[in-house]
Amino acid sequence: MITAFGALAVTFMMAMYALERRGPRFVLAFAGGCVLSSTYGFLSGAWPFGVVELVWAGVALGRWRERNG
Repeated sequence: MITAFGALAVTFMMAMYALERRGPRFVLAFAGGCVLSSTYGFLSGAWPFGVVELVWAGVALGRWRERNG
């Protein structure tokens, strides 16, 4: 079950990353996907992955703020 959640989370994250140029809502969705992927990392015991994904979520939120002035 955790593996399926992780696969869906990473797939969603990458799809939102690919669509980021379409608007700031996709940047925000990418940040959400990073949080989901981070959750998967912590649930599966891969805490370094979870930490890195949280950092990416923070970076994406910063980019979203820049785009929304």
